[in-house]
Amino acid sequence: MNGPIVAGLKKRNKAMGRFLRVAGLTDVGQEREHNEDSFGLLPQYNLFLVADGMGGHRAGDVASKTAIEAVSEFFLATEKEDITWPFHFDPNLPFAVNRLVTSVQVANSRIYQQSMRNPDQQGMGTTVVAIHFVEQGRTCHIAHVGDSRCYRIRDKAIELVTTDHSLINDYLRAAPDLTEEQLSELPRNVITRALGMQESVLVDFQTHKPQVGDINILCSDGLNGMLEDAMILQTVLDNQGDLDRAAAALIKAANDHGGEDNVTVVLTELADE
Repeated sequence: MNGPIVAGLKKRNKAMGRFLRVAGLTDVGQEREHNEDSFGLLPQYNLFLVADGMGGHRAGDVASKTAIEAVSEFFLATEKEDITWPFHFDPNLPFAVNRLVTSVQVANSRIYQQSMRNPDQQGMGTTVVAIHFVEQGRTCHIAHVGDSRCYRIRDKAIELVTTDHSLINDYLRAAPDLTEEQLSELPRNVITRALGMQESVLVDFQTHKPQVGDINILCSDGLNGMLEDAMILQTVLDNQGDLDRAAAALIKAANDHGGEDNVTVVLTELADE
């Protein structure tokens, strides 16, 4: 690897008869001079995040770190019942979904305002993907903005859970019959949604019922940009039983296949007590 791994830890969090094992790791990659990715492990909330910053002049790492901090601070603030809710609370959605989505909106607002105040940070932004386990680990909510992804491994098969907010996907929605040749002419790394780009942001979210044995992978595009989904799956299966080792193996594999970007992974595994 080019440069040291700058962060990595493992938490084990009991959730009423189930455990969440978690590992997170980030690396600068083989071609970048500094790391604009950030991740957050917040086992006290069963909340885990990855953010991939952009903006140059080190503003990208400011944006991604700000996103993680803003989400964490909002979760802390909403432990109290007397907080003033900063955005619309949808009474048709569970509290946990409102909390997660609003925390991302708060992060967007903070990054946007900070970029407006600081000329050297104008234009900075970040993607984010987050997973929040609730109901004693029997439900999880996933929220994302941009092209950082969530995968799920279940029964030795991998599934991409999120949909990238990218130019290619926008074209595919408008013209689903585009050929591979036409798609190849489109720029691959253009995202159409990110935190900090506008005053408000649309946050995609979904709810799932986890099963014991599920492994979720949150990652920046430095991982899936270098590795096919099948290789991501095999790397995790080859290191099953040790999430720290699996995270390190994923980053090594991404670097071995070019390491063109910063690469960050957060792995969660749901297990019986």
